[in-house]
Amino acid sequence: EVDRIVALVDRMEMFADERSLDRAPVNIHRVLDHVRQLAEPVFGRGRRFVCDYDPSLPAVLGNRDLLIQLFLNLVKNAAEVTPEDGGVITLTTRYQLGLRLAEPDGGRRHLPLMIGVQDNGPGIDEALRPRLFDPFTSGKPGGKGLGLALVAKIVADHGGLIELTSEPRRTQFRVLLPSAATEEGA
Repeated sequence: EVDRIVALVDRMEMFADERSLDRAPVNIHRVLDHVRQLAEPVFGRGRRFVCDYDPSLPAVLGNRDLLIQLFLNLVKNAAEVTPEDGGVITLTTRYQLGLRLAEPDGGRRHLPLMIGVQDNGPGIDEALRPRLFDPFTSGKPGGKGLGLALVAKIVADHGGLIELTSEPRRTQFRVLLPSAATEEGA
């Protein structure tokens, strides 16, 4: 019980961390491939992974370790709600046209890249959706409710956005992150 509480406190400390991130250009496809390689033999066993990548994308402006954690959490959640036999997890990348993500100082605008994690599970209860990214909110029996809260924090710390669409047999988290390619000015 003490170990569980210590682990919980350690995870909660990240929510209070206000330091700026060390960000650099990161190949998002390498991050997603690394996450898939970690997931497949453990919690992704029996699931089929589909990778639909746009090979022309530039690097993401981010922190590689935190991006791995972000997408590992999303893939783990997807694996947990899909059937072991017949479960499909689709990882998608593409440009998000018509939108620019501004840095907090307003000095640079970044063309966002969309990274999607989709599953063919039962969908997310509509009543849970408004609070889904809040700490201690979980739709899973025995869930701690910290995984998606951590995802939302990492996305926000990167200057990104996260969107959700969900219906039976198709839930997709769309993460919009700034590319390393910038546009100067407002």
